[in-house]
Amino acid sequence: MSVFLYHLGRACVRHRWRTIGAWLISAMALIGLNSAIGGEMTNGFVVPGLDSQDAYDLLADRFPSEGGINAQVVVEAPDGSLLSDSQQRTALDELGTALTGIEGVEVVVPPIAGQTISSSGTIGLFRVAYGPDFIPSLAMLETLEETGRNAIGSNETLRVEFGGDLYNAADQPETGFGEMLGLISAVIILLLAFGSIVAMGLPIGLALFGLALGIGGIIGLVAIGMDVPEWTPNMASMIGLGVGIDYALFIVTRFREGLADGLTVEDAAGRANATAGLSVIFAGGTVVIAILGLAMAGLPFMTAAAVAVSIVVALMVLASLTILPALLGWAGHRVNPKRIRSNPTVQRVGTTGRWQRWGDHVSKHAWPYMLSTLVLLVALTAPVLDLKLGFPDQGNMPEERTSRQAYDLLAQGFGPGFSGPLLVAVDTSNVSDQELRSLAVALQKDTGVAFVQPPERSPVGEAATILVFPTTAPQDPQTVDLLERIRGPIFSSVLADGSKAHVGGATASFADVSDRVQNRLPIFITGVIALSFILLMLVFRSILVPIKAALLNLLSIGSAYGVLVMVFQWGWGQSLIGLEETVPIVSFVPMFMFAVLFGLSMDYEVFLLSRVKEEYLVSGKNSQSVISGISNTARVITSAALIMISVFLGFVANPDPIMKMMGLGLATAIFVDATIVRVVLVPASMKLMGDANWWFPKRLAWLPRLDIEGEERLPAREFDSASQTAN
Repeated sequence: MSVFLYHLGRACVRHRWRTIGAWLISAMALIGLNSAIGGEMTNGFVVPGLDSQDAYDLLADRFPSEGGINAQVVVEAPDGSLLSDSQQRTALDELGTALTGIEGVEVVVPPIAGQTISSSGTIGLFRVAYGPDFIPSLAMLETLEETGRNAIGSNETLRVEFGGDLYNAADQPETGFGEMLGLISAVIILLLAFGSIVAMGLPIGLALFGLALGIGGIIGLVAIGMDVPEWTPNMASMIGLGVGIDYALFIVTRFREGLADGLTVEDAAGRANATAGLSVIFAGGTVVIAILGLAMAGLPFMTAAAVAVSIVVALMVLASLTILPALLGWAGHRVNPKRIRSNPTVQRVGTTGRWQRWGDHVSKHAWPYMLSTLVLLVALTAPVLDLKLGFPDQGNMPEERTSRQAYDLLAQGFGPGFSGPLLVAVDTSNVSDQELRSLAVALQKDTGVAFVQPPERSPVGEAATILVFPTTAPQDPQTVDLLERIRGPIFSSVLADGSKAHVGGATASFADVSDRVQNRLPIFITGVIALSFILLMLVFRSILVPIKAALLNLLSIGSAYGVLVMVFQWGWGQSLIGLEETVPIVSFVPMFMFAVLFGLSMDYEVFLLSRVKEEYLVSGKNSQSVISGISNTARVITSAALIMISVFLGFVANPDPIMKMMGLGLATAIFVDATIVRVVLVPASMKLMGDANWWFPKRLAWLPRLDIEGEERLPAREFDSASQTAN
């Protein structure tokens, strides 16, 4: 593979304009194809096998007016008046008529005294039900709000706000300032690291190009055959920018080393492709495999997002191995600042001294460093024991959003559970009216139920619905307990066949998704750790090195999980990231984080340990090889980590809680991994394990060897005569 990458890199340098032109033509073709036939993204939660999905399927088949998405339109009478006043009743009638006329709306249930009008008489609720064929979209939100506000234009004192399941499904995460801030930070870090605008521009330009191609072309094409969630471009942007810049940084750094050794531009690019490029394939491949492993969760929307994001990562790898060498051939020695171009020996002097002293210091105090950092990481990981998976509700949205204001009005008028009703769907093929009434009575008697709307039979099929309003908020654990009681004791005590009834709605769907993820997360983590062990064992021909790497990866990722619990669940420092109140950890965030961080951690692990192993094979001295590995790689690792952290932290400014969680979690894990783990724990532990680091049983010698960053099979070096003369 290294020989192929070497020749590929040289070919891209020789045919740089053809390479760049081929990519540009391909990009325009894919983006054009996407604009012509690309699919629409959705935020639906279609998950076969869940009880909430069974409820949706039953209603879509037998009760179409209740089988689609629901919205809530909340109205409040002005101070000193009631909704029952003649002026307000007229406004409510006009609003109801307008809502009924919206395309796709099947049923509009107006506020009803004693049911959906508050005891104060000032707050009322319209329930708007769309048909099952209408997929939630941002356009539906805009139409609903425009229609509602226009309908009350003649009564400006009547307040109207909008919320409900439609906003859970269609409200898109925002992008903008935070992401741009992260990119600007990456530019500054690259300038400081390279001292050259050209060297800085190559990784940034490559990442932006790959991202534009992935988001503007590939993701839309994936959406043709899969239900890709609307938050996928945000996730792809976060991960794509990070890995794209990271991979390019490693190759550019190796290219500069080749120039410093006096190699020709073409040979330096080829060797950078063969060495650092091989590491990029290894790291990118593990990221892709791990992200695709998210399909183990059994959630189609997560599988679709994983496919789309993994393609973006693969694009970044392919671009790094082809476009980047072509650009390096164009840039040549301009990747170095003028002071190095005029005196090449400057680059080879004094670049490793500080890190060599640090490595020597850690080796001399290995036990204190290892124990103290282990205690710190365990303390950061400990809050994971209180990890609660769930979904933020509209009460966690920024206060200026209409869905948040609708949520607050309903909580004020009816209690916290009114914004997240449970929709009981009953197959009435063998259920009598008396059983339906008995079920409604049993539901109302439960202490966790605030109000139950009477059963409603479908006019076109054998199905019925009962709307249940809990006393507690949608994300409250007591609401989940109520959900379990309804599906268990309440159904079995009233219905002869409990399987005839199901519980749906956004609250039930989110709870079911969280439960499935929580059950499958340990299996996923175990599979990823096993894969990392096998890959590292094949690369380094060692047993203890991959075991140590797996344990340290668990600690760094566990630390990130712990920080998420402290910030999002416990509220520590929540105001610093723009969070107004605590929220549960979104169920799929830990899985996504683990998949991404696994690949990135492997990247840093291979980059560091390959240098350590290379030195050990030459000197046979474990301590010296560890110090040498740290001194030669720590600067690049910390620079790459700083870029990753700045990109990820940029997403913390996003108002969407999911983006905040992913940004903060990934940034924390990268910080821990690149500082505490790579430059403290790894050298300390390898010092203490001594030569046992490289022990490998002879009976496993038949296993294939993965050679990373090796130059043994490459042709002889080609030196630049001008560079040799200058030296």
